[in-house]
Amino acid sequence: MAWDRTCVMDERMAFIVEYRSGDYCFAELCRRYGVSRGIGYKWRDRYEAEGPAGLVDRSRAPHEPGNALPEELVAAVLALRGRYPHWGPKKLRARLERDRPGERVPAQSTIGLLLARHGLSRKRRRRRGVPPVASPLWACAAANDVWGIDFKGWFLTGDGRRCDPLSVSDLATRYVIRLQALERAGGEHVWPVLDAAFREFGAPLVMRSDNGAPFASRAVGGLSQLAVRLIKVGVLPERIEPGKPQQNGRHERMHGTLKDETCDPPAASRRAQQRRFDVFVRYFNEERPHEALDQATPADCYDPPSRPYSGRLREPEYPDDHQVRRVRSNGEIKWQSKLVFLSEVLIGEPVGLEEAEDGTWTVRYGPIEIGSIDAQGKFHRPVAAARCRHRAQPQPPG
Repeated sequence: MAWDRTCVMDERMAFIVEYRSGDYCFAELCRRYGVSRGIGYKWRDRYEAEGPAGLVDRSRAPHEPGNALPEELVAAVLALRGRYPHWGPKKLRARLERDRPGERVPAQSTIGLLLARHGLSRKRRRRRGVPPVASPLWACAAANDVWGIDFKGWFLTGDGRRCDPLSVSDLATRYVIRLQALERAGGEHVWPVLDAAFREFGAPLVMRSDNGAPFASRAVGGLSQLAVRLIKVGVLPERIEPGKPQQNGRHERMHGTLKDETCDPPAASRRAQQRRFDVFVRYFNEERPHEALDQATPADCYDPPSRPYSGRLREPEYPDDHQVRRVRSNGEIKWQSKLVFLSEVLIGEPVGLEEAEDGTWTVRYGPIEIGSIDAQGKFHRPVAAARCRHRAQPQPPG
């Protein structure tokens, strides 16, 4: 025997027709159709109120979510996003917690949904993660251990003049030390900025940079005039591997925020651009919570130790077992009755020579190994791997 085919709406209409005929009591009618009396009453009431449309299935979702955000809190989130248009749910929630102590604030996911509902967010393409780098860079565990320094990349301001933004930040706390709009990217422009930063915050142990000028050069040890000055202050210049900006990723990440919020589009002049930078530094250090700092601000975490800077540049000192030679005006030193060329970058500077077991002499400028001199008096530069392995502890200025 074939099964009888019917539909839900037909069954419900038949139920209503037989109910209105009065031939059956309500309880018997419900038993015939296999529904409870509560369901039967629901169909009857909906039909009497809306007609046949009342018998259609309805969504069981609540008309208003039980955990809906109060309008005042929604307005607060949207106002905060309007004030900080580049902040995501994490930073917005951290700021709400700071501004509303003791109050319950929305979850990060709730804020994300709220931003999406109002068209204030967009999905980003997830990038493949970069594998960790094995090079032995200095660990930045505390304030003033390692500073990052870099030029963001020059651009033209509205008046057609060149602007080279120089940035210096403390890598442990993400605190922006300096953000200066310079006319050129030469070392003569960089040093006054660093000198002022050292006087205000003290000198770090290490200054990390890329391999570009003026931080490095093709001279021995990669030394530049700026690197020589840093060593004479007691700061170890440290360079990342070529083509691997992720090794200075904390500083580069700050550059991404800087570009979004101050340089697109550029200001009308370099002076106006500097005013933008000054506002950004206060905002980045004192207002913007940082995920890596457990949503604290850099200013909350930056408490540098006392390492005063007098402004004096001191020549590096060497142990008693080193032979010391001063580089002549042509970049040479006198060694065992021979003239050996090192570098013009080191003119007037003392270098230390330490005898190795194989009879060669290792040449250093301060903590940096710059090469070796063999038994025949020929100078050899070190291989990159050996230069990378050397990480001597820099000494603070005396």
